[in-house]
Amino acid sequence: MSWLPKKSVVVPIDFSGESKLAVETAVQLVSSPANVHVIHVMFPMDIVAPGVVWGGIDDVDREKAVHDHAQQFLNENNLTGLTMLTRVGDPGTEIAEYAKSINADLIVIPSHGYHGIKRALLGSVAERVLRHAHCPVLVLRRSDAD
Repeated sequence: MSWLPKKSVVVPIDFSGESKLAVETAVQLVSSPANVHVIHVMFPMDIVAPGVVWGGIDDVDREKAVHDHAQQFLNENNLTGLTMLTRVGDPGTEIAEYAKSINADLIVIPSHGYHGIKRALLGSVAERVLRHAHCPVLVLRRSDAD
C-alpha cells in the first residue's frame, strides 16, 4: 500500500494563514483537489446569545453565512475544486466523526501552538482530533514557531 496519493483528506479550517497552508499541503497529498474535504466547525449558539434571544440568528443562518465565507476564503486563495462543508458542534469530535463517516485516509490540521493560560482557556482542537480520529493525523507546526 502506497503512502501517496491519499483517497481522501480532511482539513479543518479557521480562515487563518495556517489553514491556507494546511489546505495547500493536503492538495499535494491527493490525486484530485475534490478529494480534499475542507471543514469548518462552529460552536453551537448559547440560548442567551443576543441573536437567539431576539430571534434574528439561528444555526442554519450562521452555517450558510460561514459556508459562503469559506467559499470566498478558498476562492481568494486559489484553492478551488475542493469539497467544502460546515458543521455545528464540538470542533474536535465533529472533525473526527466527519473523517470517519467518509473513511478519510488522513486529517491535516494546523497547530496554533497556544500555551499557558490561552491553551487552558481555548483548549486544543488538534489534540481532540488526535484523540478521536480513526485515521492518521498530520499536525502542521506553526510557520512562525521557534
